[in-house]
Amino acid sequence: MNCIVIEDEPLARTEMETLILEVSDLELSGTFSNVPTAQLFLKDHKVDLIFLDIEMPLVSGIEFAESLPKDTLVIFTTSYPQYALKSYELEAIDYLLKPIIKTRLSKAISKAKLYHHLLTNDQQKNVLASSNSEFMMIKADRKFHKVMYADIKFIEGLKDYVVLHTKYNKLITAMNLKTIHLKLPSSIFHRIGKSYVINLNHIVSFDHHTVYLDDDDEIPLGEVYKEAFFERFGVNLKN
Repeated sequence: MNCIVIEDEPLARTEMETLILEVSDLELSGTFSNVPTAQLFLKDHKVDLIFLDIEMPLVSGIEFAESLPKDTLVIFTTSYPQYALKSYELEAIDYLLKPIIKTRLSKAISKAKLYHHLLTNDQQKNVLASSNSEFMMIKADRKFHKVMYADIKFIEGLKDYVVLHTKYNKLITAMNLKTIHLKLPSSIFHRIGKSYVINLNHIVSFDHHTVYLDDDDEIPLGEVYKEAFFERFGVNLKN
């Protein structure tokens, strides 16, 4: 899997290059100071993943991401948290705030590799087989898996797929997040963002931006979902 970096600040660009090489086995195919030079490169080269700054001269990272094909994955790297919601709307793989921490970068790259694997492997479509009050049957890897609702920590949407993060493993199935959410008991599960449904029983704490689950999972709380989530716990959003 290869990648490029688009970052207008020289020091930040060098630091990003160093971090990528330290925490992953990605093939770094190039680094660019602006979008137009990267676009020239992309005319003749296939790139799997782009680490993309947002506020840049000539063309912004957001504008560029909107023009990319579906199979080009994006991880935004920026100093500005206000673009997080827009990044989720664009279905970016992740959104990293500078200064970028190695562990966060490694986690983002792992997610990108997972989705890249889904895109590049002709897998049999996985479908929801059935459900009842305590568990659901999920078809993944050509087998039916009995998944207890209590064991699901959260479900992550990755474009045309969902990833069930359970206490024991991860299961990937070809389905959108809305479809699987409708099959889940609303007494236990709550959608908190464009890409996430969580099991309320696994919540440790939350603030205005993040829901913290056990095992140190941190899930972003979407702006349009925030009010309903706070109301569910009887918490005043203004507090």
